[in-house]
Amino acid sequence: MGKVTGFMEYERIEEGYAPVPDRLKHYKEFVVGLDDQQAKVQGARCMDCGTPFCNSGCPVNNIIPDFNDLVYQGDWKNAITVLHSTNNFPEFTGRICPAPCEAACVLNVNDDPVGIKSIEHAIIDRAWAEGWVPAQPAKHRTGKKVAVVGSGPAGLAAAQQLARAGHDVTVFEKNDRVGGLLRYGIPDFKMEKSHIDRRVEQMQAEGVVFRTGVLVGAMPAGSKVTNWAKETVSAEQLQAEFDAVLLTGGSEQSRDLPVPGRELDGIHFAMEFLPQQNKVNAGDKIKGQLRADGKHVIVIGGGDTGSDCVGTSNRHGALSVTQFEVMPQPPEQENKPLVWPYWPLKLRTSSSHEEGCTREFAVSTKEFIGKNGKVTGLKTVHVEFKDGKFVEVPGTEKEYQADLVLLAMGFTNPVATVLEAFGVDKDARGNAKATTDFTGGYATNVPKVFAAGDMRRGQSLVVWAIREGRQAARSVDEFLMGYSDLPR
Repeated sequence: MGKVTGFMEYERIEEGYAPVPDRLKHYKEFVVGLDDQQAKVQGARCMDCGTPFCNSGCPVNNIIPDFNDLVYQGDWKNAITVLHSTNNFPEFTGRICPAPCEAACVLNVNDDPVGIKSIEHAIIDRAWAEGWVPAQPAKHRTGKKVAVVGSGPAGLAAAQQLARAGHDVTVFEKNDRVGGLLRYGIPDFKMEKSHIDRRVEQMQAEGVVFRTGVLVGAMPAGSKVTNWAKETVSAEQLQAEFDAVLLTGGSEQSRDLPVPGRELDGIHFAMEFLPQQNKVNAGDKIKGQLRADGKHVIVIGGGDTGSDCVGTSNRHGALSVTQFEVMPQPPEQENKPLVWPYWPLKLRTSSSHEEGCTREFAVSTKEFIGKNGKVTGLKTVHVEFKDGKFVEVPGTEKEYQADLVLLAMGFTNPVATVLEAFGVDKDARGNAKATTDFTGGYATNVPKVFAAGDMRRGQSLVVWAIREGRQAARSVDEFLMGYSDLPR
């Protein structure tokens, strides 16, 4: 694939970024994508490696060598056809996927991997610009009705596949706009929401009906999960009205930090903070919006959500931003002979970190401290991981100033009341219990009720959500029709 000697002749080309001072002034995307010639050079680096581990490293099993070669050959139109054959939304994954395919690239064994994600990004942006992403309405309708609960990437992927199979699909979303955590979780500077809106228009042209502001079931009392619903429908209503129901809500229950002082004002979940900024960026006004301007911000949690809090806080104009991670600092370079082709443990510095952030590793928060009911700081201690648990290191206690603390330690499970409303069995982690078997996969214990995405597997990547949505769509189609021509 690509040019036979390309991997020896060409270096990896990284996508560029707008300068930090410029991009901190706005919430728009700032990545400078590859031009056609740069994408061609990256495609040329793809080797005829015999066993393309990138295919299996990618959760949706993108046919990566093929579209790399097509870009190298200048056949962009067939490149988007190949890409869309496995991935409904490459404009999402080309922007926010961490690219496990690149970690699995054979060239990554002893060199820099092919820039697969940047090629994917270039293909889909070119396709939209050229008008190569038309609506694909079904030629024949089945008369079957499917309800999809949740409009994140899993729900959108399933809905599109089912609509193209000829079913009448209605997507229910509790918030006021379509997109789930893509809309109200991913900052606009990582992915502008026009990409979601464009797909929604395409899917509507394919027959998908979207009902926003509709909560299915009920929210737990005192829940901090974002909920801008204006009406509710019951599980019984959906089961009576539709031939199948697919639950694809996100894993939105944030992991808490129950230490002394947690009740102080100024301590919030990341998913209270981030969705508000998304909503403001969309032109809405939020009374009492959580803001970081003029504050010393502590972000607890070293993952992507924490990084998103860092970038948003910097754009607000925070005085300082410090991010805590309880695990020790990973090595700057992974041990490739040990981990390849799997996702490696190594230090990852995001664009948000580069904009300004102090990172502290192996730190555990012992207590929040405050004055007049408001947080003013916190007490920490360094920890070591021994015998399967964290052990405090004596003499490492420290206090940090903090006016705003954001908890970004991941998510524990989907909102339990949704599953309980349908009577769906849960696994040990609180997710919907369903297998991924080829026949009958994604079906729950409740007749004609299916579950996929975060709702079934727990918090994960957008690319895993798309995979599960596509596979669940095939299972639903097979359940309704007795067979399915949808890809799995």
